[in-house]
Amino acid sequence: MILVFGSINADVVVPVPHLPGAGETVLGGDYALLPGGKGANQALAARRAGAAVALAGAVGRDAFAATALGLLRQDGVDLSLLRAVGRPTGCAAIMVGSDGENLIALAPGANEAATAAQVADDGLGPAVTLVCQMEVPPAETVALIRRARTRGARTMLNLAPALPLDPAALADIDLIVANQVEAATLGENLALLGRRLRHGMIVTRGASGATAYLADGGRFDIPALPIEPVDTTGAGDTFVGVLAAGLDLGLDLAEAARRASAAAGLSCLGRGAQTAMPDRIAIEAALIRLPEARGIR
Repeated sequence: MILVFGSINADVVVPVPHLPGAGETVLGGDYALLPGGKGANQALAARRAGAAVALAGAVGRDAFAATALGLLRQDGVDLSLLRAVGRPTGCAAIMVGSDGENLIALAPGANEAATAAQVADDGLGPAVTLVCQMEVPPAETVALIRRARTRGARTMLNLAPALPLDPAALADIDLIVANQVEAATLGENLALLGRRLRHGMIVTRGASGATAYLADGGRFDIPALPIEPVDTTGAGDTFVGVLAAGLDLGLDLAEAARRASAAAGLSCLGRGAQTAMPDRIAIEAALIRLPEARGIR
């Protein structure tokens, strides 16, 4: 069972010929209003990859909430731990360039009202994989991770956005996933950081794949799926969700990461975050084109 504690947003996505610089206005195409938020994205990615998933977070009592929750309900994510609060549903303004790269501004809104108390102790235990990010209050995230660790749950943190992390919290985290920019905020010696965690750290590198730094000092590289990206929005969230699903379903870290890499590549072939996430059948078909992880020791 996967429990995601994280953000839930409505995304306003605008395609543009190029990402604007400071003070520049760029005329784009028709905007789309789509579901998003790192917590919601990762929950849906894990669910589509075949895991049972529950999501804890907060939305507003507004029209954007229906958009933000639509695909989660449709795909069978358990939403019984959600709160509806008197703040607007979180919203992200996303510009996507013709090369598939994006620029994002986020208004957290109701996400700032998410609390660790929404999850009871009996919802945490050895059969649970807790997945967190940094788009809800960090203190609540750390508190829930600590409770989950004491109850024997597997704990995963996606360090996105790269907000300051209390070094003491590392002892309660099994696995950190971060992109290169986010990982750099934790220090230059990623191998040393991986050894401080219970399982290790995975650093995603876009088209260059990902690298895992393990708690036992080992390291392996995961290749990226060869694609021509349409929109990279949500690729990192797809990686995290599918990685969690693989571990929850009993795969070892190398194979779970390989599936996550394949899924992340597939998610770049469509527009939007949740709308482009692949299902389990598509992921398994794509694995044929993806080499094995390298450098396992």
